[in-house]
This record gives sequence, structure tokens and C-alpha cells, in this order.
Amino acid sequence: MAIEQHNDVESGEANGVQHLQEPFISKEVESDKGVENGSIGMVLLSTFVAVCGSFSFGTCVGYSAPTQAAIRADLNLSLAQFSMFGSLVTIGAMLGAITSGRVTDLLGRKGAMKISTGFCIAGWLSVFFSKGSYSLDLGRFFTGYGIGVISYVVPVYIAEIAPKNLRGGLATTNQLMIVIGSSVSFLLGSLISWRELALAGLVPCICLLVGLCFIPESPRWLAKVGREKEFQVALRRLRGKDVDISHEATEILDSIETLQSLPKSKLLDLFHTRYVRSVVIGVGLMVCQQSVGINGIGFYTAETFVAAGVSSGKAGTIAYACIQVPFTILGAILMDKSGRRPLITVSSGGTFLGCFITGIAFFLKDQGLLLEWVPTLAIGGVLIYIAAYSIGLGSVPWVIMSEVFPIHIKGTAGSLVVLVTWLGAWVVSYTFNFLMSWSSPGTLFLYAGCSLLTILFVAKVVPETKGKTLEEIQACISS
Repeated sequence: MAIEQHNDVESGEANGVQHLQEPFISKEVESDKGVENGSIGMVLLSTFVAVCGSFSFGTCVGYSAPTQAAIRADLNLSLAQFSMFGSLVTIGAMLGAITSGRVTDLLGRKGAMKISTGFCIAGWLSVFFSKGSYSLDLGRFFTGYGIGVISYVVPVYIAEIAPKNLRGGLATTNQLMIVIGSSVSFLLGSLISWRELALAGLVPCICLLVGLCFIPESPRWLAKVGREKEFQVALRRLRGKDVDISHEATEILDSIETLQSLPKSKLLDLFHTRYVRSVVIGVGLMVCQQSVGINGIGFYTAETFVAAGVSSGKAGTIAYACIQVPFTILGAILMDKSGRRPLITVSSGGTFLGCFITGIAFFLKDQGLLLEWVPTLAIGGVLIYIAAYSIGLGSVPWVIMSEVFPIHIKGTAGSLVVLVTWLGAWVVSYTFNFLMSWSSPGTLFLYAGCSLLTILFVAKVVPETKGKTLEEIQACISS
């Protein structure tokens, strides 16, 4: 295929948007085929760099569990003081969620990742050098703020750079790296001191900062802020020199031009008729994700097994950690094959089954029936639950969230969605022990009911976004 040389594009000396209306190659090809046949090396590199932030997210979330005893002993902290230390990550993350959209829109996707990584580095260093609860808490709050921003910007960046045929699978690597980071933090915490583990948390942060020097900014954000020649160069780098990007570039620019004519978005604008469906989809999926009880069952797995009569919760916890990674990988593989809706529906069905079986185990224990079956049912139910959650509910809502909002309200809407996520995580983790004290089978049946409501919500409200460009998704939602 003969290639025309467009020096203005490759050298960044374009004079305006009109150049994008000219064909970038001499032979016309279909946009989808061009993307599929083109070079995706830069897309993969950019995704790998971005998910270093997700790995950092995971190491932060997994830090407190293996270090609790050592930190309390070394710094002479009470249980209440350590509980404050653990909860501050959620508080910081909620603040990060509130500001993430504005930061991402103002500084760009790469700029937001740099800011969030700076907070994480400052937080880890504060934890490492801490001599008392104040610097320890400050460090935990800083890392919380950093991962609050990361939890929004990473899936958005991946969705905006990825070709539509790979977007779902690549976006799922966000959740995969969070899971891996948490597992690595847990395992390292049993081998090294809590201060050394804090230093280890710096590694993915440094990798992200260095990697950002070698990857392009989101072309859609560059087009949105009017940096046309940088937009051209970034899109060319992501799609490859031998790919016709004229169709995609024109489509993006037309969409941006339409959106630029609209007024700057505010929080109240999200409830305008034009955007309310996108908001309902994004917020609703995050409510569903948290309402099935993942942060309760996940944080207190060992205690759940022990309460069910298992002699030791440690073996079950290890099995829990081992199941997460392969099923998250399976979900990433299936994302662009089965589609978003079927995957999240099957996942919700699995969490219903897992919660129902575990609830039955607790019911039998309370009634003194079939006690020899209780441990097996409890372990089996929890493992079915986490496998099902990992394959879909853990990642699909984040992928869809990054796809359904128009770019001009993505910052405001994304902040709202991430705030709802962190608030839901706090509510579930805070109330879990109280609910279990009230009624263990009742708590599990409640989460099972929420799983069924999730299936209903997806069937009635959520569109299929597999294989569609972000612009096509907007057209579908608006129709």
C-alpha cells in the first residue's frame, strides 16, 4: 500500500484542522480494518504505563492488612488509631474522586496521572519516615487522594486511546493490575517490614512517572483543548504510520466541534435530559458493583470463614487471593468477545449464587443442621462469589463508565461516579460487621438480592458498547 508523506503531520507543523480533512494515505481503506491491521505497539505501551497507576492503587489498598500488628507495635498505636489510619485512604480517595474530573480536564490525562503519582510518592515517604500517628495518617491520606484520582483517569485514558476492537480488553487491565498490586502487597507484607513495604510502594509510582515521558496524551483531550497538530501526531503514534486515520480523526473532530458549542458543564448539568441516561448508567453500575457486598466479603474473608466454622481462615484467604487474578484475566479476554452486558449479567448471576450458598451455610449453622456441610458450603460460596465478581462486576462498570459520558461532561460526571464508588465502598465495609452481627444469613441474602437487581438494571438500562467508537456510543445513548 503506497503511503503519502505528510510532513506537516509527522513533524508537527500542521497549520490547522483543515489538514485533517485530507486523506492520510493514497488508498482508501475502512477505518476499522485499518486499526485492526495497524501497529498497536504504542497503544499497548501506553496502556502498560497507565496501569502502573492501577498497580499502585492495589498496593495502597493492600498495605494495611499485613502491616497492622507491626505498625501498632512499633509506633505504640491503639486499635482506634490504626483504624483511623486504615480509613483515611477511603477519605482521601473520596476527595480525589471529587477533584479528579476537573484535574483531568484541566491538566490532561497525563497531567492528572503525574499529579496523582506525586501525591502517592509523598504519601509513601511520609509513611516510611513516620515516628507517630500524625505523619502516618498524613501519608495514608495522601496516598488515598492519589488513588482517588488514578481510579478515574486510568480507565478514561485507556478508553480514549484504544481502538474500539481492543478497548474493552485493554480497559480491563486496570482492574487486573489493581488485583495484582493488592496481592503483591499482601505477600510482600509477610516477608518484609512495614517501612520496606512502603518503599516498595514507590516502585510502580516511579515506573509511571518515567513511562509518561514516552507515551502520547489522549488525542481526544488534545482535540478538545484545540491543540490540533499535537492531536494529529498523537493519533498517528497510536495507530501506526501505515494506517488511514483520516476517518477516525474527522469523526473525533466533528464530535468535539459539536460538544464545544455547548456550555461548560456543571454538576447540575448532569441532570439535563440529554445526559441523564449516561449518568444513570454510570452511577447505577457503580451502586450495583458496591451493593453486592464486595468490600465487606473481601475485607473480612478470614473472619467470615471462621464465623462459618472453618478451623482456620488463612487457607480460605489464600484461595481467595489466588482465584482473583486468573478470573480477572479471563474477564479481560472475554470483554471484547462476549460483550459488556452478557459478561456483567453472568457475573451478577455468579455473585447471587455465591452469596446464596454462603447464606445457606450460615443459616444451617444457626439452626444446628448439617453442621459437617457448613464449612464446605461457606468456602465454596465465597470462592464462587469472588470468581464471579472478578470476571465481570469488578471491571465492566469501570469500562462502561469510561465509555458512556460525552467528553465535555466526562470530568464532572466521572468525579460523581468515582465519588459514589468510594462512598459505597466505605458504607459496605463499615456496615458489614454490624449486619453480620444482626443476621449472618440475612446479610448474605441481602447481597444476593442486590445481585438480582443488578441483572435487572443491566437488562433494562445498560446498552452494549462492544465494538463501537465512543462517538457511536454517544449516538446510541442519545437516540
